[in-house]
Amino acid sequence: MGIDLADEKQAIVVTDHDSRVLARKRVRAKAWRLGSVLEWAREVARRHGFADVTVGCEPTGHRWRVLDQLAAGLGMPLVCVQPLLVGRARESEDYTRDKTDDKDAVLIARLVGDLRCYVPERAEETWARLRHLGARRERLVAAATANVQQLRDLLECAWPAVLGCAAKPFESNSWCAALTVVLHRGNGRPERLARMGLARFLQAVNREVAHWGGRQIWRRIVSAVFTALTDQAGVSAQRAGALERACFVLADWHATKRRLSEVEARMVEVLDQLELTDLVSSIPGLSTVGAAAILAETGDLTRFDSPRAVVKHAGLCPRENSSGTKDGRTRIARRGRPRLRLAAWRAVWGAQANNPVLTARFYHLTTRPENPLTTGQAHAALAAALLRWLHVIITQRVPWNEQIASGRIDLSAAA
Repeated sequence: MGIDLADEKQAIVVTDHDSRVLARKRVRAKAWRLGSVLEWAREVARRHGFADVTVGCEPTGHRWRVLDQLAAGLGMPLVCVQPLLVGRARESEDYTRDKTDDKDAVLIARLVGDLRCYVPERAEETWARLRHLGARRERLVAAATANVQQLRDLLECAWPAVLGCAAKPFESNSWCAALTVVLHRGNGRPERLARMGLARFLQAVNREVAHWGGRQIWRRIVSAVFTALTDQAGVSAQRAGALERACFVLADWHATKRRLSEVEARMVEVLDQLELTDLVSSIPGLSTVGAAAILAETGDLTRFDSPRAVVKHAGLCPRENSSGTKDGRTRIARRGRPRLRLAAWRAVWGAQANNPVLTARFYHLTTRPENPLTTGQAHAALAAALLRWLHVIITQRVPWNEQIASGRIDLSAAA
């Protein structure tokens, strides 16, 4: 049974193994109301001499999960077909992009009959919770990054002097607290706060720094912000409005950071429930949150047959581009879960400086005499290595071992 899932209009077709249509049906119903449709497909299949029916659909949105639960309740197997394959099959029919719901249902059924499908992940409750928390964290990280970029742009336009008060201003609790005091009390005119005097300004910032997670202020940074209050560099006509807007953006960023910390704490809590915290923490440089973000995208790693399968799932495996005497540039496949690839990439940036194996591997890949890699290529290779390590330590329940990770001893010999 191939079904083209939609909000309310569902196109269903039942075919045999040779893709001959046995029956068609169109219904107006939500995904939760398709139980009778599955029973109808079973009756059609048995009427034509088949033992049962296999349900096939595209894994788009959430509706396929609803259909999967309904099919499981009736004892029917359900498989998924990649939307990319459906699109390619649509063009191979008549070399056009002609599309209808009924035609897509037939193509889905045909691909299932050709075994060009896969059994979807059926995560248990704890893993499913981690997946949703990971998706929430990803949105918050994107929102926080956007807030920082917007705040930087506004300050560069209206008050550029304040950005030079700290080497990494947006990572400094003292700088953020001082900026909060200025934007909240200055009403778009920072020079007004100069009348407070340095001592009162330090006291105000000291009261604010706790809201940014700091314990005490860094006097040099706060003094530099106080000195910048009277700096008139910037677009004068835009200053009042831009700083008022910056005040709103700063509040949004602060609230987003608080929500992000809460979500990350819950993700670590899920890792504790799965009894994986000690294992992932055994990898030097890899934070617990970074590992949780990766596992939120992979799901239970025991469902993968090999570490290479995880790398392919992330789209980090290399793909050749050569023909005859021509050797094209080898790139990563980029087929798989983009958010898994991003999570592994981010984790590598934090782990590389604190992991001796990753540091040595990065140096080797970028400085070897033959085929040296660029920085980006080397980081992609390190991200793939990190995924392989996680698969081994989680599926085999063994802590990370530097000798094995560096290739100095064989895993089987260590066992």
